[in-house]
Amino acid sequence: MATSPRLMLLSFILIIYMVVAPPQAKAVITCDTVYNGVKPCLNYVLFGGSVPIDCCNGLESVIASATTTVDRQSACSCVKSLASHATDEELSRAASIPGQCGASVPFEISPNVDCSKVK
Repeated sequence: MATSPRLMLLSFILIIYMVVAPPQAKAVITCDTVYNGVKPCLNYVLFGGSVPIDCCNGLESVIASATTTVDRQSACSCVKSLASHATDEELSRAASIPGQCGASVPFEISPNVDCSKVK
């Protein structure tokens, strides 16, 4: 089954939740990394229900991979791009994931977030 651009965008939104960490360097995190990490969250974002444990594990993995400011800003940009194609309900569900997983994301999941301010 092919993944539509909308589904990929929603997945990137989830990736934003996964970013946390220190210093600067060349970004190691890519949108593919973020997408793959939060892919288990996609059904929840699209349809609601319960956040699967695989979603939380994927989010934690993305957060752990975002070790620099540049990584976190890159993940933010990936999520921002996805957020620009999501409905308000989908954005609301995506934004609720970090709290439900007990994870801390250093930026807002929104199509209007300023990723340059992510530290």
